[in-house]
Amino acid sequence: MTSNRIVDSVDALVAGVRDRAMVAVPRDTSGVSMAATAALIRRRARGLHLVCVPTSGLQADLLIGAGCVATIETSAVTLGEFGLAPRFTAAVKAGTIELKDATCPAIHAGLQAAQKGIPFMPLRGVLGSDLVSHRDDWKVIDNPFAETAGDPILLLPAIRPDVALFHAPRADRHGNVWIGRQRELMTMAHAARETLVTVEAIVDDDLLASDETAAGTIPSLYVSAVAEAEFGARPLAFWDAYPAEAVQISEYVRLARSQDGFARYVARYLGGGEATTAAE
Repeated sequence: MTSNRIVDSVDALVAGVRDRAMVAVPRDTSGVSMAATAALIRRRARGLHLVCVPTSGLQADLLIGAGCVATIETSAVTLGEFGLAPRFTAAVKAGTIELKDATCPAIHAGLQAAQKGIPFMPLRGVLGSDLVSHRDDWKVIDNPFAETAGDPILLLPAIRPDVALFHAPRADRHGNVWIGRQRELMTMAHAARETLVTVEAIVDDDLLASDETAAGTIPSLYVSAVAEAEFGARPLAFWDAYPAEAVQISEYVRLARSQDGFARYVARYLGGGEATTAAE
């Protein structure tokens, strides 16, 4: 028996991502759903608040270049060895997206607060940096448990995404999703109102029935929908399953220096969609 959480296409999966939704996505090495990214661009999603957990690269740059993103909350957007993220850089310089600068611990702390159902999470490590002055939603208070005065603590509001969106190796027909050691994906699923997942394969085995897979499996209780998408992370690498397509990523960096070049990349590799942004 197949769960009604299993949908028949990636386009059907991203139909659950409404415009202006807060969408949490993982770092490049955890399991990025590039298949869903392409589907969002084809669908011409707009006004998204992208939360990078805790960083992003090609996925964020594509969504920004295609005009899908209004706000990005992140510790960094970079293409690593391939250089700067060109559409992100252009949009920040032009002021066409809102950048909510953060740190890796701050992003994780906000998600953990939502996961626990509490309004905020305390953190110390950011204190002393100028980052606090740029985030009016972060609050510094005196530690109420300190024995003496002068012990500040930073309070970070819970980050409760409307959608967690990522790629995983496999799901079973009940809608359980195996994520292995990528525990931040579990946190994202717990924190988000909905979790949408693409997977390399849907298997007949019950992933919660085996000791070998149960600990690394997100129960279907936290999964809203799953779509099969073989090679769904390409052109990014996906764990040990396949490497990054360096030639295509290099071509992206070359083309995406201009908005016209970006549009050509989208038409060539992502099946079209509107590729416009106020940055150009």
